[in-house]
Amino acid sequence: MEPLRPSDHHDSEPQAAPIAQPKLDAVGWLRFGWRQLTSMRTALVLLLLLAVAAIPGSLVPQRSADPNGVVQFEENNPDLFPILDALQVFDTYSSVWFSAIYLLLFVSLIGCVIPRTQHHWRALRAAPPVTPARLNRLVGHTERQIAVDAAAALEVGERVLRRQGYRVARYGDSLSAERGYLRETGNLVFHFALVGVLLTVGMAGGFGYNGQRVIIEGQTFTNQLTSFDSFNPGRFFDETRLDPFSVRLDEFEPVYDIDTTSGVPVAIPLDYTASVTVVENGVERAGQIKVNEPIGIGGTTSYLLGNGFAPWITVYDPEGTAVFSQPVPFLPQDANLTSLGVVKVPDGLDEQVGLLGFFYPSAVTLESGALASIFPEPDQPVLTLNAFTGDLGINEGVPRNVYSLDVDDLTQITGGETGTESLVLPLGERVDLPDGLGSVEFTSLPRFISIDVHHDPTQAGVLISSVLAFLGLLTSLFVPRRRLWIAAEQNGDGVRLQYAGLARGDDPGLERAVAELADAHQAALEATAVDPA
Repeated sequence: MEPLRPSDHHDSEPQAAPIAQPKLDAVGWLRFGWRQLTSMRTALVLLLLLAVAAIPGSLVPQRSADPNGVVQFEENNPDLFPILDALQVFDTYSSVWFSAIYLLLFVSLIGCVIPRTQHHWRALRAAPPVTPARLNRLVGHTERQIAVDAAAALEVGERVLRRQGYRVARYGDSLSAERGYLRETGNLVFHFALVGVLLTVGMAGGFGYNGQRVIIEGQTFTNQLTSFDSFNPGRFFDETRLDPFSVRLDEFEPVYDIDTTSGVPVAIPLDYTASVTVVENGVERAGQIKVNEPIGIGGTTSYLLGNGFAPWITVYDPEGTAVFSQPVPFLPQDANLTSLGVVKVPDGLDEQVGLLGFFYPSAVTLESGALASIFPEPDQPVLTLNAFTGDLGINEGVPRNVYSLDVDDLTQITGGETGTESLVLPLGERVDLPDGLGSVEFTSLPRFISIDVHHDPTQAGVLISSVLAFLGLLTSLFVPRRRLWIAAEQNGDGVRLQYAGLARGDDPGLERAVAELADAHQAALEATAVDPA
């Protein structure tokens, strides 16, 4: 018979089957996805994504906090606005994509923390691990020879360990001690506090609201839904939850300084103070609202957003009867409070009249003949008005912006190309409208402020959760998790004691802790009148 060749011998051996990965069914894929979602790595990635997703909320105005800013952004960026609006950038914190990240982070943290809590609870109730057979391989291994019975040495050692805060278990002629579970407790408290922040903001925030209101000197704002100029409720808001109070603006006083370093005098605001009278639960009290110093009323906080002038304008018919007489807030357009305002007179005259005007607190005439304000205080107040006649659209049942006037379908009767000069009114003066329509008077000059009334029920919950998160983080960073052992071996008239330790994580003080345990144990033995060898 022909001998087998090496190649023949190998060919006769059974070939190993290729390794086949098990196929996942639908349940398997769900389990895999859940494990990935509830991993700590995923939670950290989602937390980072949430921080990144919040950036647009600080770059562009939000409808919930600054609706006028959104309108102004649309006017300044007519091409970019539709794109950003479609992406819900102006509603960042209630957008679909931000809410999705928020909810995924919430689920991820819950799914991550609950199993760890269960494991930590079982670990707290479990005894320390059995003493290793070879302590000389562990950190800080130390030996001492003591002339004492092994049982007595271990009894004293157990008392020493317990005084140092260790949980102790005895295994034969050795002691196993463990401490530092507070580290994991702090870690869990930190993560539960993060869940608390998310839950508080997501749920309790739905009961909050904020609204904006312009208040003119001498006028009173009542905290009810119809009194707000704009109002942004939370998704769970109920009108009955509005705190009953009122605020009257008594006086607004700004303080300015003059900066001459640039060669052109520039007014620099130093302070704004709104003196108000608050009526709450039938009790009247005085208060102040400043920039970054809001006033708390009931469960709300009122912030000072802006200020300006509200010229009191009176419109008379041809017979001299006042058909319109009230202060009109003019919106500031520059640092010197050159302001733009609109007056609409729908009744009392032969035609509806709209007045589009500019107010100059300290008016000067430029070389071009145009007016400009050189200071934000009313040193020489002048009001200029362009008049329009026609249908103002007020009676059509469609809401109109009181701060704008649509002149497309109106007829201009002063200013522009009409051949009639714009109406120029210094404070206290009165001028006639063209065509015998009547006259207009600049009666007085009160100021106004705009405030933001903010009710945030999440503050207490977020504060408590933040404090717990901070304390939990400190605990998890600075409390070491370590295990110590004492082994006793009877040796003639004495006992050989071995000490060693093991850290769960980085613990640079472990060797010192083992040495201190050995010294404390020996000192305790001496204190019990046991002579060392």
